[in-house]
Amino acid sequence: MRILVVGGGGREHAIVWALKKSEKVKEVFCAPGNAGIAQIADCVPIAVNQFDELVKFAKDAAIDLVFIGPDDPLAAGIVDAFEAHNIPVYGPNKAAAEIEGSKIFMKDLLRKYNIPTAKYETFTNYESALAYLREQSVPIVIKADGLAAGKGVTVAYSMEEAEKALKEAMVDKVFGEAGNQIVIEEFLEGQEMSILAFVDGETVKAMVPAQDHKPVFDNDKGPNTGGMGTYTPLPHIDQAIIDESIENIIKPTAKAMVSEGRPFRGVLFAGLMITKDGPKTIEFNARMGDPETQVVLPRLKTELVDVVLASLNGRLDQLELEWSDEAAVCVIVASEGYPASYPKGREITGLDAAEAQGALVFHAGTAEKDGKIVTSGGRVLGVVGRGRDIAEARARAYEAVSVIHFDGMHSRTDIAAKALKG
Repeated sequence: MRILVVGGGGREHAIVWALKKSEKVKEVFCAPGNAGIAQIADCVPIAVNQFDELVKFAKDAAIDLVFIGPDDPLAAGIVDAFEAHNIPVYGPNKAAAEIEGSKIFMKDLLRKYNIPTAKYETFTNYESALAYLREQSVPIVIKADGLAAGKGVTVAYSMEEAEKALKEAMVDKVFGEAGNQIVIEEFLEGQEMSILAFVDGETVKAMVPAQDHKPVFDNDKGPNTGGMGTYTPLPHIDQAIIDESIENIIKPTAKAMVSEGRPFRGVLFAGLMITKDGPKTIEFNARMGDPETQVVLPRLKTELVDVVLASLNGRLDQLELEWSDEAAVCVIVASEGYPASYPKGREITGLDAAEAQGALVFHAGTAEKDGKIVTSGGRVLGVVGRGRDIAEARARAYEAVSVIHFDGMHSRTDIAAKALKG
């Protein structure tokens, strides 16, 4: 098979890596890719939003399957564009991808079908939103309705912070049109958990759970990012809670999407909070998570391409997923300044040494310049350690991070620390 993966981050590097493990896969292309992906696949200089060019390339290169990585093109209808030309493509169509593209659509869907989530109200008018906000207690959550690269959510611990977040989204338009509508949501307290699932209509095949670390600094301090690290499994979370999340949240949501005439096919990602009242939904994403993918796919023993083909052929219900018992911990190495502005073009060294230790190094924001690997994004690398348990995997991840260097590099030092404490 000849496969095209659309995207250019750490998630896509992990997807390409997983697809290439199959003997069925002859060649993998990635558009636009990055410096790390270029070492294992053919990178094509086409942006993720250039649908016509991507379709043309898929036709010219006789692509057998397209795998969509990021959220923006899914929300814009990239799957519909490939399907219009009868090119097999994995991911939800535009109507189904709205479960991530609009937080208001997602929240209203959950309310309609009585699927556990936080209490909320939605607003299109700033003054109305501000008046409502001032009647609430803090902490409280402010969410831009649309896609904002993982940065459209503010957990405000003071009213001043909440009002600032509301003004930035609705008046200052820091998230562009994504902030035209906003959700003001009850703050949920508890343990976070991410469960990704392969979904085809009402068929749900859940992946092993992971936990993400959003804030940029240790001890969950600082602004939210796209994710500073992940780990799996979650030894401190009871299996009964995981099963409850799948049965009471993910499966009913897949069924609800079918009932709404928007059957979902692809990866449905549930961001959950385990509260004293049980698991509740924080968010749904319409694609694989980043950096969750970097720890989940290394544990998948079933070939990824087989899962995708089973889904596309309506046989996902007949496939049983196999998972390894090993643990995986991913530490994100970021540029200084991230998630605000950051420099680019700084040379990265030590990558070969990290991989020689057995770490998986998934590139996110990298490029090649004059034969050297340099930084080109905020999240630069996802360094994954694997082991018999979280402690061993974590030690291996941080050992590998210690041999990597670029000026101003930053990573959290407490990824997976909670799991060690039980």
